[in-house]
Amino acid sequence: MTLRPLALALLASALAAPALAQDADPAPRGSWSFGAGVQSDNRSKQVSKSDGDPSVWALAEYASADGAFYFGPAVETVKSNGAEVEVSLIGGWRPQVWGFDVDLSAEHKWLVDAAMTDDAGAWEFTADLIRSIGPVEGKLRLQHTPDGVGSTEAWTWYEARASWDQSPRLSWSGGVGQREQEVGVDYVGWDVGATWQVTDRLELDARWHDTDADGPAVVGTEIYDGRFVVGLATYF
Repeated sequence: MTLRPLALALLASALAAPALAQDADPAPRGSWSFGAGVQSDNRSKQVSKSDGDPSVWALAEYASADGAFYFGPAVETVKSNGAEVEVSLIGGWRPQVWGFDVDLSAEHKWLVDAAMTDDAGAWEFTADLIRSIGPVEGKLRLQHTPDGVGSTEAWTWYEARASWDQSPRLSWSGGVGQREQEVGVDYVGWDVGATWQVTDRLELDARWHDTDADGPAVVGTEIYDGRFVVGLATYF
């Protein structure tokens, strides 16, 4: 008879265990986000990657529950070394250090069906330092490639950017940067424009891109020429 209270206690514990498990908070999980867009010119570091023609792009990103770690694929249309599509895979870390947001990433890019037997891919490493004070945000960027696609060898890009949120839906931004290349043109590039949040998931960006390497300095190409670019993007 002395075992009966113990047996009843064990039975009650067994019956209560599933209910306790349901009440416990599940372990935090990461999540996927997606984006896609169209633009009148594909600009990277103020230089056209599509020879001034319209371009489309899409990306997916998986972020950890705290948002610190992320990775994902991306695809965009280009005109480079005979290829019309570029795919990439990126992974990174977004810590906060002394009140600054830091974004460190490594990205590998491939040109699909490029007119070359090898060297159709390249690594690109990026470090961003970001600080926001009210509606104003400043960003410093450093990018480096040890060996670029095709005949392009190592290059480094330094950039400073600033943005101002005029309203919850309208922001103004601009930046200036310098690119140093082992094989290619060294130049300074800049942009200025505005981004309008049309809806919660749709944004319109319009800006002017330009460099000091246009004209006779780069014979036979217009990728460095100044151009007004409009883009429409959605994120979900």
